[in-house]
Amino acid sequence: MLQNSMSIGPPRHAVILHNRVSRQIGRPFALKAAEIMSKKPALKMSSASIDDKQDLLTQQLCDLALEVAEQEDEEDQGFAGKRLELTRLIRKNLHAREDDILYEAIERARDTELAACELLKLNIEEAAETAIIRRGPGQTWEAHAFAIPLFARTTGGLIAEQDFQDQPAFELLTASLKQAKLESTKARVVLINHAYHLDEIDSITYSHLNEMVRESAAAMTDKKVTATPAIEKSLFGWPVSDFAADDTALELRFLLGFVLETPGDPFYEVPKDEAAADDWFAARAQRFQAWSVDAAPLVQRCLVTDGRACEISFLYQDMFHGAKAGGMAELALLQMLAQLDASLQEAGITGANASAVVGPAEKDGNSVLRVNLHTDAATAAFASAEKPFDMLGDLEMEIDDVCDALGTLGIATLSIAAKFDADGAGLYVKRYAA
Repeated sequence: MLQNSMSIGPPRHAVILHNRVSRQIGRPFALKAAEIMSKKPALKMSSASIDDKQDLLTQQLCDLALEVAEQEDEEDQGFAGKRLELTRLIRKNLHAREDDILYEAIERARDTELAACELLKLNIEEAAETAIIRRGPGQTWEAHAFAIPLFARTTGGLIAEQDFQDQPAFELLTASLKQAKLESTKARVVLINHAYHLDEIDSITYSHLNEMVRESAAAMTDKKVTATPAIEKSLFGWPVSDFAADDTALELRFLLGFVLETPGDPFYEVPKDEAAADDWFAARAQRFQAWSVDAAPLVQRCLVTDGRACEISFLYQDMFHGAKAGGMAELALLQMLAQLDASLQEAGITGANASAVVGPAEKDGNSVLRVNLHTDAATAAFASAEKPFDMLGDLEMEIDDVCDALGTLGIATLSIAAKFDADGAGLYVKRYAA
């Protein structure tokens, strides 16, 4: 299931998905917690002792994250020591497969201090998706996991039995990454011969991903054939499709791969100057967009073998967790737009004759972004839709993205609400200015 190729590398910017609106966009979407995989201790301990130990480790992670988040001077020796200690403790829990401690620590930090929660979450994600590989004096590499989210539009939906059956197309796809200059020629990479469904991606816990990274690195550095049970475990297949043969389906999939790079490779060095860094990322985004044009026909061949049309739209490649979050957020936005579009049609109202109020809200104890549709400011909303929103995210950026997407429905009259009352009506509403 692994194929040598060149990787996309670690970009940080996103590309807007074209053709956002579709009448049918796959199975109902819901953010769900990842499955927990906890390692059973070798020693026989009482449940109370185990719980006490886990609680202690969880709190230790939270305390360290808070101390690092509150430290202003990153050059301070104490800051460096605390950050190193935090990284060491995270990796210790990853190797022990103590996912329950890692996930609980993030939630506990969220209830304590958002800045500490964000720092802890980012550090756990980075540690999970990277590994340092040493094979003796002078033989050190850094391995990391990347993913490329994409949307496939077909009639009737994707068919699991057709997934990556065209080996020549797959080999051309992997080779195209090197040809597009999206990866250093010194790097090694493997690409998994499978399009991951969101359910498969979402089931990969922190420790599971780290095992996959280390397995892939071993496969790239060992001359003998290396078993990859963690990678095989991630390939449990797509759920049964509920699309009819004549349905127009827009489905989210992920390409997943692993890179082995030499530390200090200048190919990956982002300029320290802010303007130069912006130019560096912009140039890389242009190369990715050019690659996506050439890659789309190859992905079509990898996903559909029965002659049906298959339109591919790529999001931007990122490290594993960034790509996962980007794909999930885009899917949620698409589903929100589809719901609002259906409400407009049911009401017999065009987007040009409707106005929208957008803002943060709470639903069932979770943070969401809500959109209310009105015929005029004096009337109650005739339609409403929500999408999940993580309070660790950038609210202003999320609102801008939603407002931009509403334009695809023809809605140009936009307002922002600071919050919504118990009846769902927007409060402290003001006109939106892009």
